[in-house]
Amino acid sequence: MTAILTLPSFGISSASAMPLQPTTLEKVEGEYYVPSTVENIRWGHLPNRDSKPVLTVPSGSTVTFDTVSHEGIIEDQGRNPVQYFGAHGIPADQVLDDAKAIAASSIEHDFDKDGPHIVTGPVAVEGAEPGDVLKVEVLSLQTRVPYGVISNRHYKGALPGEFPENKGRQEGAGAEHPERYNNVSIFTPIEEIHGRWYGVLPTENNQKVRFPINPFLGIMGVAPDSSEKINSVPPSETGGNIDINELGVGSTLYLPVKVNGALFYTGDPHFAQGDGEVALTALEASLRGTLRLTVLKKGDPSIPRNGEFTQPFAETDDYWIPIGLDPDLDEAMKEAVRESIAFLSEKLGMSREVAYAYLSAATDYEVSQVVDRTKGIHGLIRKTDFLESLSIHVNVNGKHISPTVINNDKFYVPLRDIVEELGGTVAWDSATRSAVVTLQGKSITVKNDSNLYHVDGKDIYNEGIPHIINEKTMIPVKTVRDILGAYVNWTTSGKELHAAVALSSK
Repeated sequence: MTAILTLPSFGISSASAMPLQPTTLEKVEGEYYVPSTVENIRWGHLPNRDSKPVLTVPSGSTVTFDTVSHEGIIEDQGRNPVQYFGAHGIPADQVLDDAKAIAASSIEHDFDKDGPHIVTGPVAVEGAEPGDVLKVEVLSLQTRVPYGVISNRHYKGALPGEFPENKGRQEGAGAEHPERYNNVSIFTPIEEIHGRWYGVLPTENNQKVRFPINPFLGIMGVAPDSSEKINSVPPSETGGNIDINELGVGSTLYLPVKVNGALFYTGDPHFAQGDGEVALTALEASLRGTLRLTVLKKGDPSIPRNGEFTQPFAETDDYWIPIGLDPDLDEAMKEAVRESIAFLSEKLGMSREVAYAYLSAATDYEVSQVVDRTKGIHGLIRKTDFLESLSIHVNVNGKHISPTVINNDKFYVPLRDIVEELGGTVAWDSATRSAVVTLQGKSITVKNDSNLYHVDGKDIYNEGIPHIINEKTMIPVKTVRDILGAYVNWTTSGKELHAAVALSSK
């Protein structure tokens, strides 16, 4: 059985509208840029306290990172991405230049001992010291290629020894003979439907299975206080390969700083991942991410713990996300619950016994992944359950706009107020009961009670449904990001929720 499963009739024609983004200044959104060149990456291991930063930036800076997926590069795929992707119909000029350079470089990589990941960085943040917290806001994620790969490798994944369903590695396996590993890598193109991108997989009768992509960076972390060589696979108290699929655009990750400068790094880009990531990898594909890196000093009200902050914590517009990490899944669960109780008690004033009861009744705990040696579980604590305890602020270019919560579910804001503060205009079409937005050269029609938005002549599907309330068109804050194209990031400071909305990341 060969290591490569081909999807013969798919190609990438349906995704041809998505441009390739090689290492270039084009479409860089941040104040600083870290390309994924050979000098700026490490392969299979993470920065430690002795690592030299590739860049040093002030606190609060926005940094654009190019990241490269390891899929198509590593030894069981021939360490030759042009040849590997060429076998699936991808021409050489549609393979990233930095992927080619990394695969052809003299960087040593041990397939059996090292992690597979290409890690970009580290970046030092001025003023960061041990005991501080680094706040990482994910402002945007741009797809760099219109395809990805999902892999299952022997003795890894949720069912080691059962999958792949073949006899396993043969003698002489290596980059020269990748087929002798007998691992399974499934090439996965993506295609667009109503403005949303989907991964495409075949069934045995050549029909297609589609699933939506939801990009995120699997690896985000800061350097530990260690001089040891740190394998890139297991996550730890300083982050790393935490593989939490909620950490897409609009999310915020908090990391405990252990060394001067923090030494932030990122990598392991995903187009999509199910909770658990059971096969070993999810839909792995290269991304360009723009992140804001901010140092929080001890006592800052936006640090998720009043006491000592010792491990990652995250939040999105909908949830606070306490994280548990341990080689034992049961212990990871206990750690996630303990962190949840501590957060609710310290930050939101619940007694510990009431917090425990609330979590049991109302909070979902998800398995982040079970395939990275150290397993992960994270909780999803709904912010809207705590509206009576919180004040909510949506700030657009420094102006406060009061949000509304509908059905105790989502935060909504007046469309006209948001658009005008962003420099656009809104006209009302009474015949269709639609608002017509002009913003940054785009024309956007927002129709009441419909999740199809008309953008520059094209229907775009979005889960956020607009409603008319008190004669105002109200849209979910998420839609401000997805449809209007603004940056939206949430931060919890004390008992205040802040959503910062802007058209520029700078």
